[in-house]
Amino acid sequence: MSATVPPAFDAVILTGGRSSRLGGTPKASLRIAGTTLLEITLQAVAGAGRITVVGPEPAAGVRRAQGAPPLVFVREDPPFGGPAAALAASLAQPEPGRSTAPWLMVLACDMPRSGQAVAVLLTAAAESGTSVMASDAGRDQPLAALYRRSDLEGAVTAAVEAGGVENLSMKALLARVSVRPVPVPPGTTLDVDTWDDARALGVDGG
Repeated sequence: MSATVPPAFDAVILTGGRSSRLGGTPKASLRIAGTTLLEITLQAVAGAGRITVVGPEPAAGVRRAQGAPPLVFVREDPPFGGPAAALAASLAQPEPGRSTAPWLMVLACDMPRSGQAVAVLLTAAAESGTSVMASDAGRDQPLAALYRRSDLEGAVTAAVEAGGVENLSMKALLARVSVRPVPVPPGTTLDVDTWDDARALGVDGG
């Protein structure tokens, strides 16, 4: 039996939260073994055609491997408008003369083990043809998911017409989208919300 061929995808990484429970320290700048959480997440989606980071560009820059996919930074409007607003901003960026992949991998930058979920989601999408999200020990995570681009574009358009995406929950944004939960290795979507979380996940500094 031949191996499943993963679908072509672009990626969106969300980094623009307030990090209020971390005293305002940007999650993207936290490090594990000297590598920032943003760099770890970029490595997780190294197979993307291109990557959009929604959030501020790090002052110290981003270390990337040779041959890494094109990378662009954008901001949601207004800043700190929430993940739905961030996704809207990523879809609205101008792309003159450039094609877009039919699938969009969405990852929050504060899940340092999310790379383990990426391959699972790509395989599941190839097999089912539907949008899929990680289900970690029964907990569905819409910010570790592979969506059909057309599904997200339709959801954002509907939300804007219904009143806007600022501070809209992901559950509300995806209310009309058919998304299949896919089991991923336990702990894959553990995220850094507090300093206790950071220590448990091996964060060694910002």
